[in-house]
Amino acid sequence: MNNKTLRFTVTAMLAALTFVLGMTPIGIIPIPPANVTIMHIPVIIGALVCGKWTGVFLGFVFGLTSTIRAFTAPSALVSPLMGVSPILVIIMSMFSRLMIPLVAVLVHDLIAKKSSKIALPAAAACGTLTNTILYLGLMLVFYVLCGIDSAAVLSVIAGVGALNGSCEALAAVILCTPIVLAARKFLGNKL
Repeated sequence: MNNKTLRFTVTAMLAALTFVLGMTPIGIIPIPPANVTIMHIPVIIGALVCGKWTGVFLGFVFGLTSTIRAFTAPSALVSPLMGVSPILVIIMSMFSRLMIPLVAVLVHDLIAKKSSKIALPAAAACGTLTNTILYLGLMLVFYVLCGIDSAAVLSVIAGVGALNGSCEALAAVILCTPIVLAARKFLGNKL
């Protein structure tokens, strides 16, 4: 199998996994008033194994799936914004997901120069926190811009961000680190 075919195959498998996670209860676990997700994990893995542009494509798949979920089964935090501006929900869902691989690769590359042992866990954690902070941060900004009572949701968003973000970051570190190491060892310089 040539490098191009191998990269396409790995990307397709991770995109399919992201989509399945997004469209089933496996990837988005509803814990009212928000959702805990593990859909960012294939995005981070793809970015760290295949490169940032593969990661951006996977982030797009994640964002698209998240947008579909926002329209079909919005969380309690997304519903008020959806009622006022579905366009802002799309922006919020897409932008934060597209930034995950860019931050993960940047953090990995910066830290790997000094310590290769912590580069992968740090990249996984930072990619995850990028998703949480941007998604909830944009939600708060859009609440304010749309005149929705942001004071009422500020504490909920902060609590959700702290709890969900830390759980999601821990899951990413635990899962992404060994998977990326194994994939790199198995694939070598083939990608």
